[in-house]
Amino acid sequence: MPKIIAKKEDWITLGYKQFSEQGIRGIVVEKMALQLKVNKSSFYWHFKTKKDFMNEIISFWVTIDTNKIVSSIEKKQSGKEKFEKLIELVFKKEPYLDFIFFLKRYAIKNKEIQLLIDEIDKQRIDYTKGILIEMGFSINEATIKSTLFYKYLIGYHEMIRYKEQSKNYVSNVKIELNQFIKY
Repeated sequence: MPKIIAKKEDWITLGYKQFSEQGIRGIVVEKMALQLKVNKSSFYWHFKTKKDFMNEIISFWVTIDTNKIVSSIEKKQSGKEKFEKLIELVFKKEPYLDFIFFLKRYAIKNKEIQLLIDEIDKQRIDYTKGILIEMGFSINEATIKSTLFYKYLIGYHEMIRYKEQSKNYVSNVKIELNQFIKY
């Protein structure tokens, strides 16, 4: 006999994983309840609607994919150390890399989500811009270079989505980045 309820965090973690692997098609309450070995009423104990659930998953993603990275980078002293840490943290293949790609597709039909994505993109570019200014680039140079950096990051992830990363990928990324951001 299944448990009656699962923790809210269990649902969100599973939802994040499912969305990362299948997009919105992966968010099926009945199937998720089976995976969690609970009744589907457990879902509605924590979330009023699927939309509320998606908002919680997106909030979870922002926390783990942006806030934790920024927190880790801010422990470094110099702009150059921060930039190198940023490279190490964001240019890696991780199991939930497709989350942002599925989220962008989901946003096509949901303008609120598109606005959130636009804001997160802006925050990430602005954060990188701040590091580049700290490294000595002018505001204008840092604006252009941070935008290029972010676009390069998105393209890089698109290219490696289903491929194995080489062992020295960080070195390769640094060599490529040095073509437009000398650091």
